Amino acid sequence: MSKITCVRTLRLPERPKLLWVEIETDEGLVGLGETFRGAATVEAAVHELIAPVLIGRDARQIEAISLELTTPYVGFHSASAEIRAASAVDIALWDLKGQRHGIPIHEALGGACRERIRVYNTCAGYDFNTQQGARREIAASDRAQGPYDDQLAFARDPAALARSLVEEGYTAMKIWPFDRFARQPGANSISLAEVRQGAETFRQIREAVGDRIEIMCELHSLWDSTAALRICQALEPFDLYWVEDPLCKMDDAKALADLRNRTQVPICASETLGGSTAYRDLLAAGSLDYLMLDLVWCGGFTEARKIAALAQAYNKPLAPHDCTGPVALFAGLQLALHAPTAVLQEVVRASLSTWYGELVTELPRIVDGHALAPSAPGLGTALRPEVKRRPDAILRETRG
Repeated sequence: MSKITCVRTLRLPERPKLLWVEIETDEGLVGLGETFRGAATVEAAVHELIAPVLIGRDARQIEAISLELTTPYVGFHSASAEIRAASAVDIALWDLKGQRHGIPIHEALGGACRERIRVYNTCAGYDFNTQQGARREIAASDRAQGPYDDQLAFARDPAALARSLVEEGYTAMKIWPFDRFARQPGANSISLAEVRQGAETFRQIREAVGDRIEIMCELHSLWDSTAALRICQALEPFDLYWVEDPLCKMDDAKALADLRNRTQVPICASETLGGSTAYRDLLAAGSLDYLMLDLVWCGGFTEARKIAALAQAYNKPLAPHDCTGPVALFAGLQLALHAPTAVLQEVVRASLSTWYGELVTELPRIVDGHALAPSAPGLGTALRPEVKRRPDAILRETRG
C-alpha cells in the first residue's frame, strides 16, 4: 500500500491565480499537482472536500479516487473549482505513480508515441494572465519588459515578432489581435474597420515570413456567433492553422458546429471544458477540427487520457494547453508524448525564460521548435525547496 499521509497546498501572492498541491505518502514520496484561477477557492475545496477523503487512502487507486472526486455531487462534470482541485490532485497522484515505478508519466500512461512534440509559442508577455483583474491592454506608453514581451510585439510589430520566432526555430505562433474590440464577453458586434484592423496583423506576418510559420488566432470565448463568423471569414485568406475558442459558450455544440460549417478556417476547442463528456458532445456534433484540453482544468491525467481516446476515435488532432504554470506545461507535454493524435504543445517563451524556472527544478528542453521527452520519473519536475521557505508563501496542510 502507498498510504497518503499529507495533502499540502501552496500559494504565492505574486502569482495569485496559481495553486500547487503536494501529496505525501508513507513511502517518502511527494507528488506535485497544479491548477489555475480562483486559487484560494480551490485551496478551500482541496482541504475541506478532498483531503478528508484522501488521508489514509491508497495513492495507487487513481481511477477510483478520480471517480469519487468528479461525481455529480462534487464537481458536476464541469470546469468548476471542485474539478480544478481534483485536477491538481490527480496530477499529483500520477506523479507519485511515475516516481514509484521509476518511469516518466508518458510511460506510465502506456508509452510514448513520439520522442518529441512540436511546440507553438503563445505570444504573451512575462506576467500574462498571472495577476488578478482584467487582461493586459497595450497602451501607447507601454515599453517592452524584455526581449520576449511578445504580446507587445504582436501589437506593435508583428512582422519582427514572426521573424524572431522563426530564427529561434519556432514553426507556429498564436496571437489575439481582436480581443481589444470585445467590449464585454459575448460581444455581439464588431465593425468592418475593426475586423480589417485585426486581420492586418496576420497579413503582416504572412508578408514577413511567408509559410515558414503556422499562425493561430485566439478569440478567448469573447464573441457571439455572428461576430465570430465575421472574424473567421475575414481570416480565411491567411491560411490559419486554427481559430481557437471563438464563442462565448464553448459547450454549445450546435452553435459551434454551425460556425464551423460556415467558415473555411479550422476551429479549435476548448481549454475551458472540464471532463470527457463535454468533449464527446462537441465531437459527436461535428463542432471542432482540433481538440484542445488543459490538464489542470479538465480533471487531470485520468480524464485527459479519456479525452485523448475520444480524439483518436474521431480522428481529431490533440493539442494540450498551457499559458498558466510550469506543472501544467509538464502535464500537457507528458500527455502529448503519449496521445496518438497529439500534434502540438503550447509554450510561452516569456514564461519559460523567466519565472517558470524560478519555481520548479526542471524545465522542458526545447530544441528546433520541439519539446523533448523528459526522462525523469513522474512529471519530471518538482517545486524548488526555497519556494516553500519564502516568507510570503501561503502553506496549508491536512495530515492524518
